[in-house]
Amino acid sequence: MEFTLLIAAAGAVAALRLVLYFEAPRGNAAVGCASRLFDAGLSAMFFGILIGRLWAMVDAGTSPLDRPFDILLVRGGVATGPATIAALATFAWIMRDDLWWAIDSIAPAAVAGLAAWHAGCLATGACLGTTTTLPWAMTEPGSTVGRHPTELYAALALTLVAAALIFWKMRNRPSPGVIGAVGLTATALIRLGTEPFRLTLGSPPTVWYLLGVIGGVALIIWRRRAPLVAPQEVSSGP
Repeated sequence: MEFTLLIAAAGAVAALRLVLYFEAPRGNAAVGCASRLFDAGLSAMFFGILIGRLWAMVDAGTSPLDRPFDILLVRGGVATGPATIAALATFAWIMRDDLWWAIDSIAPAAVAGLAAWHAGCLATGACLGTTTTLPWAMTEPGSTVGRHPTELYAALALTLVAAALIFWKMRNRPSPGVIGAVGLTATALIRLGTEPFRLTLGSPPTVWYLLGVIGGVALIIWRRRAPLVAPQEVSSGP
């Protein structure tokens, strides 16, 4: 893995932790334990990246058994859909005792972490997408061609979504699972909306983003009817 990618990953982890601890004193941390949520979120993130990387390698015709060290070359590609499903499944298994409350509690932090990951393009040098003449266009070193700062578009939009989710939770707590479903839907919509401005090799993961939107909307409709039941309490953790 390149050091610039480690910087982007560190930013994502820091954003996840900061938002969780910002929310904890305000009664927004599920089961009263921000540390448990952070550990579960971190485990889900890394397991999701691993599965997404393995999927991308196999899809490209590379055997992980023959070239195990290629797993570390994250810049070589991570399959978005499988990575997301693996991360969600991992988090759901770890937090299965208070699943829907846990999803709601980590949703703003997860979106903020994703925003920081996209903003990490400033370190990796991979912010730019298709060409444009708009006033805020950015150029690559040694080039005069303006390009969309696509990753920064996504980072800004995701930051606004994270802030909106935090404000929503502080003002009113809907049925468990709704906030998480809204976060999933908004994230998929942002990725879908910024996809046309990206420079991609091969087929873009548009179908996965569409499935994310459809799945998120379906969850919103389903969870709106769920009873408002308090999560279980735990005796340890901050």
